[in-house]
Amino acid sequence: MPHAPDPRSPGTPQAGPQKAWGGVFREATDPRMEAFSESVSFDRRLADDDIDGSIAHARMLASCGLLTVPEADAIAQALEEIRADIHAGRFEFTAAGEDIHLHVESALTARLGDVGRKIHTARSRNDQVATDLRLHCRRAIDRIDAALADVQRAFLGLAERERGLVIPGYTHLRRAQPVLAAHQLLAWCEKFQRDRDRLADCRRRTNVLPLGSGALAGTSLPIDRDHVREALGFEAVAANSLDAASDRDFACELAFVLALAAVHLSQWAEEWIIYSTQEFGFLALPEGFCTGSSIMPQKINPDVLELVRGKSARAVGNLQALLVLLKGLPTAYNRDLQEDKERVFDSIDTLEAVLAVTAPLVAATRFDHERIAATLDRGHLDATSLMEALIARGMPQRTAHETVGRLVRRALGRGVALAELTDEEISADCVGWDAALRGALGASRAVERMQSFGSTAPAAVAEQIAGWRRRLGVGAAGT
Repeated sequence: MPHAPDPRSPGTPQAGPQKAWGGVFREATDPRMEAFSESVSFDRRLADDDIDGSIAHARMLASCGLLTVPEADAIAQALEEIRADIHAGRFEFTAAGEDIHLHVESALTARLGDVGRKIHTARSRNDQVATDLRLHCRRAIDRIDAALADVQRAFLGLAERERGLVIPGYTHLRRAQPVLAAHQLLAWCEKFQRDRDRLADCRRRTNVLPLGSGALAGTSLPIDRDHVREALGFEAVAANSLDAASDRDFACELAFVLALAAVHLSQWAEEWIIYSTQEFGFLALPEGFCTGSSIMPQKINPDVLELVRGKSARAVGNLQALLVLLKGLPTAYNRDLQEDKERVFDSIDTLEAVLAVTAPLVAATRFDHERIAATLDRGHLDATSLMEALIARGMPQRTAHETVGRLVRRALGRGVALAELTDEEISADCVGWDAALRGALGASRAVERMQSFGSTAPAAVAEQIAGWRRRLGVGAAGT
């Protein structure tokens, strides 16, 4: 009676789905291993990038004689059909299929047979996934840059509407000097512009093609990496195959840029949460971006702003996770790098979600002019203006500082503004006091007296607004 073949013999096929790497293995993959190691549950979002890269790779192989042109055409057509199935929800994903790359390749082979099996010529999953992730990050950078520009336009529009409004400026959350509301709003445009500049710089380092590096050493086959670079719109080709497949600096850099942008958004949210309290009363938030209380009928809560502030923690945490992930890895690819994608994806998703609500919330917010005007002269916001007027008369800065400090103490004792002190009271502490110096008092006058470039002076703020209109492509009406 013939014996059954030894299931461990090299000629015995594995049970279950065929693995792209299974030729050397004697044993079938344990289902627990498949469930533990699969990544398709999250990396399936790279499907378009994987298909784009595979089509470019196939065209290159044909140009080098490693595929025929009809074979490359058939591969490209089949990959587009697979793309359509994925978009339509007709594509089946399984843990046994491991990742998006093997899912696409298996589907291609099922359609084309041996022609499909040729697609992996002169590439590894190592350089393939690195290429896919760079394509994905590049597209995300472009979307987030556009969304940040929308937020800048929203702040610019509000600055245009409120360009004449004077509000208290704060340091240490204490009243400091008066500023135009528009000046304070445009400060956020500056912060978000730095975020956009960092995104552009990050994009330059992301836009380098690793495909063609193979697993780590390159390939002995006659490929043309520049052909793929041009097809996929990369600016450069990675110069070292060992580094190319494992480099995740671009992912860390993107995570940092997104984390810092999230921190800026969190700072803005915190400020507007404070400004919209009854105690401050500077802002009226749009009710469509607020929620109520299930027990307190009067509550109108700034939940969107609180969530913006809270979600910044995710972006910061993702950056830390990526840095810790990389810190112990040796040269070339290691499976640990599978863990990079969820962190990058979450930072992208988080920031896009925050930006999607920020622009309309800003656009619909209004300042309470009456409430601001009623309290504007509290806090002696004009003290620095008076000090600088004395300096302009020749008084040493430290002497002027001390002199105005004594006047503030006198005003505090009476519970009045500096402008409400009599000439006699001021003259007792300030030698040479006259009507011209009194012109430095009052919050609105203090704003008007500013002269330096970049200050809150009305003319300087008008220049800022005009400059942002040009940079953001906004018409004169701020629309």
